[in-house]
This record gives sequence, C-alpha cells and structure tokens, in this order.
Amino acid sequence: HEHGHGHEHGHSKMELPDYKKWKIEGTPLETVQEKLAARGLRDPWGRNEAWRYMGGFANNVSFVGALLKGFKWGFAAFVVA
Repeated sequence: HEHGHGHEHGHSKMELPDYKKWKIEGTPLETVQEKLAARGLRDPWGRNEAWRYMGGFANNVSFVGALLKGFKWGFAAFVVA
C-alpha cells in the first residue's frame, strides 16, 4: 500500500518556481531582460505591458514577443527536466 503512494507525492501537484528565482543567465531571456532593464522595465514577463513603453524599440517587439512566446514553454520544460 505504501509503496506506490510515496511515489506520486512529488508529481501530483506541479508547482513552477517563482520566476524571480529562475536562473536566466546565458539564455535568450537574459538579453531580453537586459533590453527591458535599459528601458526601466525589469520584468521580462511583463511584456504584455512593456510594448506600451517601448517607442523606438517597437520594431523589435514582435521578435521579442515571438521569442518569449516559444521560449517560455521550452524554458519551463528545461527547468522541470
């Protein structure tokens, strides 16, 4: 009875770590965060709001959005793996 029960414990509830604790150094997200930080925007996940403030950076918004959209799930899979 106990054998299978303890095994499920860690997998039954999936909790993603706080995004602030994720290590992004050396990933594409680091570059994006640096660009946003240069504009005074520290949170790369705030990209939905970020476009309002980007002005001259607007040409890159679609690129950044596409990068983050695909990268978010790949990154989550990377963290879990």
